[in-house]
Formats: sequence, C-alpha cells, structure tokens
Amino acid sequence: MAALSFLDREHTVAKPGYSRWLIPPAALAIHLCIGQAYATSVYKNALVQHFDTSLTAIGIIFSIAIVMLGVSAAVMGTWVERVGPRAAMFTSACFWASGFLVGSLGITTTQLWLVYLGYGFIGGIGLGIGYISPVSTLIKWFPDRPGLATGMAIMGFGGGALVASPLSRQLMSLYDSDYDPSNSQSVASGSSVALLFLTLGIVYFIVMMFGVFNVRVPAPGWRPEGFDPAKLKAKPLVTSAHVSAANAIRTPQFWLLWTVLFCNVTAGIGILEQASPMIQDFFRESGTSTVATTAATAFVGLLSIFNMAGRFAWSSTSDFLGRKPTYVMYLGVGMVLYFLLAVAGHSATAVFVLLAGVIISFYGGGFATVPAYLRDLFGTYQVGAIHGRLLTAWSAAGIAGPLIINGFLDAQGKPGQLVYSDYRPALFTMIGVLAVGFVANLLVRPVAAKFHESGHTDAFAEAEQQAKG
Repeated sequence: MAALSFLDREHTVAKPGYSRWLIPPAALAIHLCIGQAYATSVYKNALVQHFDTSLTAIGIIFSIAIVMLGVSAAVMGTWVERVGPRAAMFTSACFWASGFLVGSLGITTTQLWLVYLGYGFIGGIGLGIGYISPVSTLIKWFPDRPGLATGMAIMGFGGGALVASPLSRQLMSLYDSDYDPSNSQSVASGSSVALLFLTLGIVYFIVMMFGVFNVRVPAPGWRPEGFDPAKLKAKPLVTSAHVSAANAIRTPQFWLLWTVLFCNVTAGIGILEQASPMIQDFFRESGTSTVATTAATAFVGLLSIFNMAGRFAWSSTSDFLGRKPTYVMYLGVGMVLYFLLAVAGHSATAVFVLLAGVIISFYGGGFATVPAYLRDLFGTYQVGAIHGRLLTAWSAAGIAGPLIINGFLDAQGKPGQLVYSDYRPALFTMIGVLAVGFVANLLVRPVAAKFHESGHTDAFAEAEQQAKG
C-alpha cells in the first residue's frame, strides 16, 4: 500500500550526518510502553472483583502475554530483520494498542475470554515484536558499545511499570470517584479499568508512533567515527563473522545461552512475583508482620528501580568486562546473595532490601546484556531473530520461577502465616538453578566456522571490510 510505503526498510536508511543518539529515544518509546506489562498488579484485584473470579484466573492474563512475548519473538524474529525496525515497531504498536481495546471490550461486557484474547494473546504478540525490533537496530548503530545500546532500550522495559503504575492509579481514580489510590484496601470498579484500558491503548499507540517515525537504520558502509571494526576480533568471544538464525539454533552456544538466560530469569522472577508478601513474611513476629502494607508496596517500587538501573548499569559495564565475565558475576555473586538472603535476610530490613535489590539488578542486567552477548557470538546479521528465539527461555522461566517459589511456600503453610524460615527451601533451590546457569556460561566458546554465513553483509560487515582494505 502506497500509504504505508514510509514503513519500507529502504525509506528508513539514515542520511549522512544523522546522529545515532536519536535512536535510543525511539527505542525507549517502544520499551517504556510495552513495559506496562509489569504493572498489571495495579488493577488485578479490581478485575477479580469485577469478574467474580480468582486471582489465578486473572493472573492467567499476564501469563498468556509473557508466553506470547516469547513465542511471537521467536516466530517473527526473521520477519523483523527482513522488513526493518519501522515496519516491525508499527506492527507492535498496532497489536499492543489493539490488545488494550479488545481487553476493554471484554471488561465492559464481562467476558473474561476477551481479556485473555486482547491483552493476553493480541497484546502479547505486540510485546514480542516490540521487544526485539529496537534492540537489533541499536546493536547495528553501536557496534563499539553494544552493551550500552541495548541497556538504554531494555532499561525502558524494566522502568515501564514506574510510569504505568502511578498513571493507572490516577486514571482509575479519575474514572471512579469512590476509588482512593492511597488506600490499599480500596478497589476500583470494573468500568474504571475498562476506561483505563481504552485510554492506555490510545496513549501508548501515540507514544510508540514517535519511535516508529524516528527510527533509522545505518547506511551501508557506515561506522562510528574513530571506530575500527578490525580491533573487535582481538577480544575473546567477539566474532567478525555472521551466523543466520537458522544456523544459530544448531550451535551449542545458543542452547548454553538459552540455559543461562532461563536460570537467571527463573531466580529473579521468583522474588519479583512474591516481593510484597515476602518482605512482610521475613519480618513476621507472633503472627503479625512488622512491615506495613504501604512499606511492602514501596519495596516493590524500589525493586523496579533496581531492575531498571541494573539493565543499564550492568549491561554498559559488560562492554568493558566482557559478556562472559559479566554473567559470571550475575550467576556466581547471585548464588552468594541468595545464600545470604536465606540465612541472614531476616536480620534487618535494610539487609533484606539490599540483598533483594542487587539480585533483581542482576535479573534486569541479564536481559539487557544477552543481546550484546548474542552479537559477540553470532554477529549482527539476523541478531534480532536469534534474540527472538532465545526469549523463549523467558517464557519458560516465567512459568518455572513462580511455580518453584509458590510450590515450596504452599507446602510450608498458608499466606499470611509464613515466616522467613519457610522461604529457605525455595531460596536454596534457586541457588541450584543459578549454579546450572553458571556452569553453562563457563562452557560458552566461540562459534565454529562451519556455522558462519557467506554472501551476507550489513552496515557493520561492510565497514569491517573497508577497515581491512
């Protein structure tokens, strides 16, 4: 269609003099919007009351969205690379916004299956495409600092809840005069959540279109000023060759990284999913917690800050440390932190918050560092598609992490009656999970030459050829 020709890849090639620093804001516009997925707890109780159902039934909405994130990223990854970031980001915006609109209709008509279909299935497709499309573009613009580049974008996904949570509460209070966002016992009406979904669908589409119109791909032969691609070959595990997505999944390196990501996410998401009751249970005396509900809520917000900061800080640090040593830190130090949390986390709230915060910063950092790790091993050709396939580890971890934590806690007692010692079996299990990831990371080696592509070049590869003369 002529009206949509501006989405074509050839129309997104940057002209001479275009600043690559305009790309991170475009990527951030996408990730801040889809990062709303971490804020679903804001209206969870309202939906339980509106549909007269269980927390589990409402929690399935989020589970479907995360599963579809991994599935769509894996299935659509090659298409994203082929059509370019603008078309992919536009498609993401359409699916993400449509998911809210269909979900709003489901809430209005009291049809829960429509919410599953809308926010869960349709919105989840938008999540997956939107997550990977800016990342591969940033890697091509920042071959000298891929960790910094991916950290800038994926930081937005971790921080999306910081924007969405207060915004959602204020909008629901605007649409429902009886709802008091400062009162943890106050529950918004279903109609206010329906209007919230409608509003977010429109607002997020507009914000994401900012990213769509501003994203560019580097011209053939472009490279950052003063950057010598030939020097990258001297770094361990950093290749100047390219591997296709089809070949990547045939390599042991891909599955080792899949295991690394799965283990890191499983350990982190277990704490995130249980964060608010966990801090209250750790400081429970004579059946009563010394941590107030408002303080537990603030703790969840603080973890979001650690999550977001870790995505940028640790990923940027990996440009200097190297990707493999950075994951040694995530997984190795993570095991120590989990042990300390299990044996000493109840000694003081400051100790608990610090340990949990650093663990979650490693969780966020793992997400932001893995695209750069993939670039190091497989090159920039189809790195977005490879990243998409790897994100199936996230979908699996999103199921495994909560199952491990909740399974152990259900065996120990009922919610509201648990104490710190009840968490020890789950925390010690997470140490074992991290140990598996630690070993997998140590086994990563350069990709064998037989998997390298010939006849495929991109802006980075052409710049490298020019540097070699």
